[in-house]
Amino acid sequence: MAEACSLLLLLVFVLSGAPVEGRHGSKLSQNYYKSTCPEVFSIVQAEVEAALNKEPRMGASLLRLHFHDCFVNGSDGSIFLDDNATFIGEKTAPPNVNSTRGFNVVDVKARLEDACPGVVSCADILAIAARDSTVILGGPSWKVKLGRKDATTASNAAATEFIPRPNLNISALVSSFDAQGLSLKDLVALSGAHIIGLEKCETFRAHIHNDSNIDPTFAKSLQRKCPRAGKGNIHQQLDLQSLTSFDNSYFKNLLKKKGLLRSDQELFSGTSADSLVKKYAADSSEFFKHFSKSMIKLGNIKPLTESSGKIRINCRKVN
Repeated sequence: MAEACSLLLLLVFVLSGAPVEGRHGSKLSQNYYKSTCPEVFSIVQAEVEAALNKEPRMGASLLRLHFHDCFVNGSDGSIFLDDNATFIGEKTAPPNVNSTRGFNVVDVKARLEDACPGVVSCADILAIAARDSTVILGGPSWKVKLGRKDATTASNAAATEFIPRPNLNISALVSSFDAQGLSLKDLVALSGAHIIGLEKCETFRAHIHNDSNIDPTFAKSLQRKCPRAGKGNIHQQLDLQSLTSFDNSYFKNLLKKKGLLRSDQELFSGTSADSLVKKYAADSSEFFKHFSKSMIKLGNIKPLTESSGKIRINCRKVN
């Protein structure tokens, strides 16, 4: 009973605006910039809205950028750092090279430096931008916890090791998320973001040509566009119906064996993840609720706070 009460108290705490403990004991709060930079939300939102009005696909790119940042040594803005004499950064790691986008949107940092010099971190900007992108495309909102500091180094090797690949099976996916303190429910819910955006042929080629857990007609339609060899950079929408509408169609596609990536269809392949896929396919509100909670958990992976990080003046380089 005591344990149940403790869990209930934690849930109430997290769903409120109260500070939330990170995996390393750090505290983030929705109201972190209330007195030091109250305009942070409006400035970032305006930049994201302008970017998505120009190119709606950018919403998917910003979500992906946040995910890739958090999976490499925590939500610390390290993904923005260019290579220098001290380290080779994450931008050129295999999961990121020639595919991560949205760095120009986070350059809104310059406007924030004018409004609130040396206050807002690049990591926090990205966390807000990911939430705003989701809302603009029709998805759920959540209370973004803030107070992260920025990393002063980045790791190409860590990005290569920890960012999950699109060819992983369900066991490897669960292990990858578990290493970040994320559950099976988090894995399935966060994967729902694959309803928006594009993927290159080279990322789904093996799935559509070699795997049996895929609708044959769907596979053949993709094989004409993405043959066994060549055309690796040809893009395909993750969802055939819509490129920029955030809803629960991703899970409906999985039920029909029409997941574009192997890692997508693995979520509906006769394992315990199946029940979650069915639940989210049947009820978009359940998906939205769990997605929001999982995004908060994602952004709370090992954040740097207080003296453990810095506020970078330029997101692309160390001060």
